[in-house]
Amino acid sequence: VQLVESGGGSVQAGGSLTLSCVASEFIYSTYCMAWFRQTAGEEREGVAAIVDDGNTTYADSVKGRFTISQDNAKNTLNLHMNSLKSEDTATYYCAAKRGRYDCYAGSPSLPYGMDHWGKGTLVTISS
Repeated sequence: VQLVESGGGSVQAGGSLTLSCVASEFIYSTYCMAWFRQTAGEEREGVAAIVDDGNTTYADSVKGRFTISQDNAKNTLNLHMNSLKSEDTATYYCAAKRGRYDCYAGSPSLPYGMDHWGKGTLVTISS
């Protein structure tokens, strides 16, 4: 499975941006897909996660501002980001794994359990 992110860019604080992640194929009947972000010198952190039945979870820092969604027909995962802040500046990664275990955006172990990763897309928020 190859994951390719797009949609990153530079926006002003308070603005919106939508990231997309296209999967080359999807062979799992149950799965977890998630968005992560990382800045230089920091650990990769979960932002939002979704499982095959549509249940979603979010990091506290983005609740109410970000929405994760999936378009199964297009093998696409989206992250709609509103009310962006300078602290949202990071490289954003899409990832996927088989199964739903530990699929919580706030779980510190989630990044280590993902099977497939995209190469990331940079989001820069200017104040």
